[in-house]
Amino acid sequence: MQLAIDTSTDIVSLALSEDSQVIAELSWRSQQNHSTELLPQINHLLKLAKVDIKSISQIIVAKGPGSYNGLRVGLSTAKGLAFSLKAPIVGISTLEAQAYQHAEIGLPICPIFNAGRGEIATAMYQKKDGKWHKLTVEHITTLESLCSGITTKTIFCGELEPAMANQLKRKLKQKAVLASPATRLRRAAYLAELGQKRLKSADYDNPTTLQPLYLRLPPITKPKHKIEWRVDGNLATSKS
Repeated sequence: MQLAIDTSTDIVSLALSEDSQVIAELSWRSQQNHSTELLPQINHLLKLAKVDIKSISQIIVAKGPGSYNGLRVGLSTAKGLAFSLKAPIVGISTLEAQAYQHAEIGLPICPIFNAGRGEIATAMYQKKDGKWHKLTVEHITTLESLCSGITTKTIFCGELEPAMANQLKRKLKQKAVLASPATRLRRAAYLAELGQKRLKSADYDNPTTLQPLYLRLPPITKPKHKIEWRVDGNLATSKS
């Protein structure tokens, strides 16, 4: 059984899957409370699915880009579980997981996150001839610069602010296909599906060296919480 964890932004999502089937999924707006909400919500997900934590045999985690706090909490939780359960772990780009929700449409897909300072984090993906391709790597740019490089009809998704959506439509006109607000919600079920592809080919990450994909160096901060682990059917809550 796989546990998928995505705490990249204020929208947090968890999923349990087995044999390529989603068993349970949770999504909510965290408001930067990742450190206090994540472990209780994982426990809640396990109870909804009526499974024991020891049933989790593989961990899939969104590694960013995203918020410094969210990624730190998500990665440390995923790595702690991987060590405790002796489970393999894979880290998946958050932008890729966001784009994968629209893979079957067949158009180039451009996920966008606000990176602050008037910039965005983005990449480009497309499913073509039955295969999933990364067309451009994750990077930081401006919306103006991104638009100047778009030459064909493209799906734009992610946490698009109204001003971003309006600018895309104004500059690209018919070339900009904006995902609806409902389909922009990042779901851990798609993260799980991407992760399973790597797990099936034994393409694991080393939990010791797996790091968040920040794209920018994070400010130096001290962790606010200490997370304790036990594998007895429950997760210990984080403590200050």
